[in-house]
Amino acid sequence: MLVSRHRLRCQSLAVACAAVALFAFLAARKVEAQASDHTLYGDLIIDESKATGLKPLTFDVILYSEGKVLISRQSTPNNGRFRFNNLPVGLYELAIEVENSEIARLTVDLRSPFLKDVRRDIEFEWRLPTGAAQPGVISARDTYSRSLGSQKLFTLARQAAGKKQYQTAVELLQQITSVDGKDFEVWFELANIHFRQKKLAEAENEYLRAIDVHSEYFPALLNLGRLELFQKQFDVAIQVLGQAVNLRPDSADANYFLGEAYLQSKRGSSAVMFFNEALRLDPRGMAEVHLQLARLYNRAGMKDKASAEYEQFLKKKPDYAERKKLREYIEANKPKP
Repeated sequence: MLVSRHRLRCQSLAVACAAVALFAFLAARKVEAQASDHTLYGDLIIDESKATGLKPLTFDVILYSEGKVLISRQSTPNNGRFRFNNLPVGLYELAIEVENSEIARLTVDLRSPFLKDVRRDIEFEWRLPTGAAQPGVISARDTYSRSLGSQKLFTLARQAAGKKQYQTAVELLQQITSVDGKDFEVWFELANIHFRQKKLAEAENEYLRAIDVHSEYFPALLNLGRLELFQKQFDVAIQVLGQAVNLRPDSADANYFLGEAYLQSKRGSSAVMFFNEALRLDPRGMAEVHLQLARLYNRAGMKDKASAEYEQFLKKKPDYAERKKLREYIEANKPKP
């Protein structure tokens, strides 16, 4: 575990890879986001190694707005890819259904001015629960098994949060923690709400409570790292995000934010390493990282490397609004023959 000025522990939401989001410290960079230019995509991965009986051939991946309005629905097979294009900036929810029954839901944040193509892979384990009479129940990894009463409160709280009725959501979630302090998903949801409300001390404590219960809960580690970045506690952010990367080295988001923490703490060489890893893991979704690398190289006087990053970016984003300016930079800094 971590040792720092903060007592570190944390954890988070149900299904895989990161479903929560890119928070306000990125928005503070004042880079203008264009409307309806985000793409959300990912792979649906079902582990059937413990499966018995019949298995569904396809799953419905459903995209909702933050206000619970259905935007689009796609049918996706196991190991298939879903993609939602031309999405406006905002918060969204992805729901997974089998035969009209919802089995999981996660939040996705598309408010970043940098990351326009966002990848969220979703992983499930298909298995027969102990004592179940029927096969074919899906259990999302990192989910907490709560009572029916608590589940009802949890569902109502998420609905209230989706409508921005945050006080109602908090009160419902706190009813759960008052009887079950081990529900790490609830602590995570509380932390996310308080983060949105800029109640940072409460959010930090709740992320830590989640990690106390589930020390390898990746979403909480990731969001706590973002919170520390927002608070400019860069050394703490590096420690937390380092844990996230160790836990999920395949997470482009974790590598990106760890790179950002190193960059803000003026450790550029380490930042470059993690930015490049984020690009390797998600070349399209992390395309804007080329711009950050280019600015970093430019400040260091390495204009040839900056030009190369701009070139790579324009190959992925040929319609970039300021492409003419980047082309001029590239032409002005071409290696002399």
